[in-house]
Amino acid sequence: MVAEAGYRHDEPIVVGLQQRDNAPTFHAQGLTARRETLSATTPIYAASLSKQMTAACVALLVQQGALDLESALSRWLPQLPSWADDIRLRQLLHHTAALPADRDIDAMLTADADRTSEGVIQALTRFPALHGRPGGNYAYSNTGYVCLAAVAARAAGQPLPDFARDRLFSPLSMSETFYWAGPAPTPPGAAPLAPEHPAPLSLGDGGVWTTAGDLLRWSQALNADELGISGLMHTPGRLDDGTPIDYAWGIGVRSHAGHRVYRHGGGWPGLRAMQARLPDLGWSIVFVAIADDTERRTVLLNLLLDEVTEGDDRL
Repeated sequence: MVAEAGYRHDEPIVVGLQQRDNAPTFHAQGLTARRETLSATTPIYAASLSKQMTAACVALLVQQGALDLESALSRWLPQLPSWADDIRLRQLLHHTAALPADRDIDAMLTADADRTSEGVIQALTRFPALHGRPGGNYAYSNTGYVCLAAVAARAAGQPLPDFARDRLFSPLSMSETFYWAGPAPTPPGAAPLAPEHPAPLSLGDGGVWTTAGDLLRWSQALNADELGISGLMHTPGRLDDGTPIDYAWGIGVRSHAGHRVYRHGGGWPGLRAMQARLPDLGWSIVFVAIADDTERRTVLLNLLLDEVTEGDDRL
């Protein structure tokens, strides 16, 4: 299926599948930029798969009463302009906050500087007004999840990497998963991205480094609701007029062959990632290609979804 999706045998990609408590199945091929063999235990950048982990931190804080999704963004980030009074945290979760477009934020960042959470939030302060009404439309926003991560850290009273380690990764025995804010663009021992496009250091929209094995562990934990927050995380958002959207808590909501699929992609120059879960069948699918700028991941995901929904005896 990897070949059918268009990947050559020497292109670095790692794929993992697991159903319920059965042993996971992995396929890994190719070499990292350090000429090391890619495997299910190689630390890799999760890109936007990080958003669901940020959303899980928010869910835990909501559950314990430390966060109210109806509170204004300005309560937590008072340095933002007055328009932050009109944005609710739930709108950040579902990409309906009408924040400036990511390309406009990135244009404000210094060309030779690392992309950090502080830099993104500082860039936000330079916008005197929003271009839309919060709650009026869906527009995918990395900036919104950077804000959510900063809010979660303040509500938790500790840095987000520490809170996620204590409340997410350690309880699930995900020993190779962590948020990384630098200063180096790549954690020690991890597979680096292209030198001309190092991984960003912002947290919330990205920032998580993990392995294919840990990603499967995370996925199966959400399927089994081991953290007690899957109900929240699977709840799709709505616009303020009640119109439903197909985005839940850092997770897209789709269907395939009559089964509900929770999925999300991740991308950065030289990297494409994908995760999909089918809780009713107990399946999780993850894969990361670390030298890819194409959309072959969509072809591969559809092939894998066809496989796992056709019958359990084939894998």
